[in-house]
Amino acid sequence: MLKDITIGQYYPTGSIIHKLDPRTKLLITFSLIVGLFIINKFIAYGIIIAFILGAMFLSKIPIRYMTKGLKPLMFIIIITFIINVFMTTGEIIYTMGPLNVTREGLSQAIFMALRLILLVVGTSLLTLTTTPIQLTDGIEYMLNPFKKIGVPAHELAMMMTIALRFIPTLLEETDKIMKAQIARGADFESGNILSRAKSLVPLLVPLFISAFRRADDLAMAMEARCYRGGDNRTRMKELKMTSKDSIGIVITALMLVMLLYSRYM
Repeated sequence: MLKDITIGQYYPTGSIIHKLDPRTKLLITFSLIVGLFIINKFIAYGIIIAFILGAMFLSKIPIRYMTKGLKPLMFIIIITFIINVFMTTGEIIYTMGPLNVTREGLSQAIFMALRLILLVVGTSLLTLTTTPIQLTDGIEYMLNPFKKIGVPAHELAMMMTIALRFIPTLLEETDKIMKAQIARGADFESGNILSRAKSLVPLLVPLFISAFRRADDLAMAMEARCYRGGDNRTRMKELKMTSKDSIGIVITALMLVMLLYSRYM
């Protein structure tokens, strides 16, 4: 299950999407998130699905690799679907004892499930097609206007990127610790919720110790290399927009216009 999490991983293919400027990909991802929360019709979801499928095709990342990131979230998606089906009032189409399935509840449940799935797949494309260094530079450029009000743009970008970068590392460490504890007789699957929670203590303690040790090693390595962030820091590769980025922004803008039209017109 832990190996199925794809957030924070980079999948190099040399595609058109990989070669886009990270600022363009950040803008497209933000627009996608905004679009997912303003739509309320199935045709609008069809537009976003077509948009994401097109991006997946251009990125040359296998669909199986993209969709496996949904496995750890299937429980949350199913629970969200069930809650919306039975807790939304409206025209009753089916009765299961004290619970009623309504037409509005079924529609809302499908909307919420699709929203979660598309949100995970769409945001995963950002990290799968962007290296941590590019992502840091892109986030910093996007936060630069907020420096005027005292926002530490470089430091925030660095922290967010390091957090994303170490997600796969911590997952791999968790898997190793879990296998070591199982070999020593630990049981993480049987019993009720309370007993399962108690059985996680032998897993969480060494994981936290390992995480703090890695953070300390990273800080010492950055200090040993005289790392200093801020305005005086130079970059080996400066970000530069191309015609491909302009085309991507125009396509995203058209998608947002279509979504707004489907909602308000």
